[in-house]
Amino acid sequence: MINQLNSAVGSAAFQSTNAEVKSNTKKTEQMNKDADMSKVDQLKGSIASGEYKLDLSTLSKRIADELMQ
Repeated sequence: MINQLNSAVGSAAFQSTNAEVKSNTKKTEQMNKDADMSKVDQLKGSIASGEYKLDLSTLSKRIADELMQ
């Protein structure tokens, strides 16, 4: 009987912990999406205002490297 009780308590604790992990994972994923969208919005604003500057040397090298493959 004690073994059954321990098993039930352990199972309930595992289910609770598992639900918390899933909830935290979803919250973390949403925070990551929000952070990514924030970065995108910042880039959009920089491009729209003309503040975003390209490193033409690096860009041309990457284009040339891609074409050589």
